[in-house]
Amino acid sequence: MDRYFVLHAPRQTGKTTVLDTLASELTAEGAVAALTVSCERVKAAGDDYGAVESLLLDSLREAVDLSGWPKKLRPPRSWPRVTPGSRFGAALREWCRRCPRRVVLFLDEIDALQGNSMVSILSQLRDGHNKRHNGYPFPASVVLCGLRDLRDYKVASGGGSEGSNPASPFNIVAESLRLGDFTADEIAELYGQHTEATGQEFTKEAVERVFELTQGQPWLVNALAREVITKMRVSGSITGDHVEEAKERLIRARATHLDALAARLREPRVERVIAPIMAGTWPHTDTAFDDDVSYVHDLGLIRSTRDLKIANPIYREVLFRILGDRAERFVRADPHSFVLPDGRFDLPRLLEEFVVFWREHGEVLIRQEGYHEAACQIILMAFLHRLVNGGGQLDREYAAGTKRLDVLVRWPYTGPDGDRLVQREAMELKVWRAGENDPMPDGLAQLDRYLDRLTLPAGVLVIFDRRPEAPPWKERGGFEQAATPSGRQVTVLRV
Repeated sequence: MDRYFVLHAPRQTGKTTVLDTLASELTAEGAVAALTVSCERVKAAGDDYGAVESLLLDSLREAVDLSGWPKKLRPPRSWPRVTPGSRFGAALREWCRRCPRRVVLFLDEIDALQGNSMVSILSQLRDGHNKRHNGYPFPASVVLCGLRDLRDYKVASGGGSEGSNPASPFNIVAESLRLGDFTADEIAELYGQHTEATGQEFTKEAVERVFELTQGQPWLVNALAREVITKMRVSGSITGDHVEEAKERLIRARATHLDALAARLREPRVERVIAPIMAGTWPHTDTAFDDDVSYVHDLGLIRSTRDLKIANPIYREVLFRILGDRAERFVRADPHSFVLPDGRFDLPRLLEEFVVFWREHGEVLIRQEGYHEAACQIILMAFLHRLVNGGGQLDREYAAGTKRLDVLVRWPYTGPDGDRLVQREAMELKVWRAGENDPMPDGLAQLDRYLDRLTLPAGVLVIFDRRPEAPPWKERGGFEQAATPSGRQVTVLRV
């Protein structure tokens, strides 16, 4: 209490629920009148800070009406008539002067404030905060809740992006808090509440698979459970296979959360961070890039600002599917034709078909692809997804600086004795860029370690030649056999 905070987290991680619950509990204790006010509707007003103040005060009054508070806690029926640009602060001052309790204000969706409007509202909060110690009536505590950290509020407020900025309209924050993801134990506890209420159990395997796929991202954790229980209507114990099916259904349906993710990918700041992660290259390291990393981290797309990895396996999958949509429309081969008579997947034929596809469409698709740095990886992943995901699954591993993309094809089939088996095929993708040496030696060594981890005897190394002196497109697609440092057999495809 008596401090001002920033609370930030990616969308649909439970921020609003936390604020509403906290406001209700604080008010019920009797010493505080705590209120959550959404700033969402002010976005349409843009830089018109007078209109923003009016909309924000309308939202505040509506929130009070919905709270069911007694008359003595409510703000006055009319707000003070003052100059636009000071109305919000004056209204809070008048409310706090009349209220018999200390006022605590949670401003949700604060990201809706833009430009001069953000400067105006934050400056009024700062002014009121600094006067409180002289008996000035003003909220005892304010929480700004949104998507971004304080660094981005400063940028949006014209405070610049380099270093500390004491002139920022909101340099009074005691602490910036980030709402974290669930731990594995917390997921088990959450799902355990469902078991207690209904008797339906999430197996240990299911809980572990949920944590593995989501890394605790709250919306995904809840969405997977909802998909299994409500949409798939599983009646018995929930297993890892049910979770896997739910994941596929969520991705195919492009649920609201994942659709919002898709929209973010086309933002230049996001592409600048995500493209080198997908390509496995080292990004530029300058102050502007550091700010972009913080922004992308606050969106929840990457795990941390130091470790440039996609936040969880579901996002890793979604990124390639979203960005590969255009390329996938060019794939005309019939997925069923790649299934062998014994039920296994015909990977050698898939590679041959990809060569034909690459010669015909690769040059055009690379020019069209927005993420040029990762274009080769995106196009091959789109081809694989179109032909594998009908009956099998793709697992992808990639991170900035690795100079590769690892892929595992998992294809279930029935063995001659009727046993359910899984065919596994490992691939590694490398890009030969201008001024670099042939990546084949490094690729063989890296693939060797990947195969060792998967306990597989053979694999595939695909090398995309992006050098200016590369062979003409119609001549690309040579196959050769090679051995890894430990003697594993590898098919090398150069395109």
